[in-house]
Amino acid sequence: MTDLTKEIRYLPTHEWGRIDEDGVLTVGISDQAQGLLGDIVFIELPEIGSYIDAEEESAIVESVKAASDIYAPLSGEVIEINEKLLDEPETVNTSPLQEGWFYKIRITSTEGFESLMTEEEYQIFCEEE
Repeated sequence: MTDLTKEIRYLPTHEWGRIDEDGVLTVGISDQAQGLLGDIVFIELPEIGSYIDAEEESAIVESVKAASDIYAPLSGEVIEINEKLLDEPETVNTSPLQEGWFYKIRITSTEGFESLMTEEEYQIFCEEE
């Protein structure tokens, strides 16, 4: 099996997920998504301890342009949220793939991760959109 650790994969709805060595999935939105949204002014994150199914609504982002639902790339239990975003949601605009992550879930399985878009596939998807 391919080592998926630290590899970022994308949903067609512009969320990304990255699995670490401990089997924890970090979730955020892409640079493309933050650019389309514009200045982010509010983020509602899931509750720690809640269970989220793959492709289920898990958070909400509000910007000066629109509100948008955030979907989970894989299923699992929320074990950490990025509390910085509660006071500084604009962090997503400046660092969507690093400091602007939304939450972390302990995934039940990596099944389905390989079927998400790779960076290259996501870039092609965005160009065609």
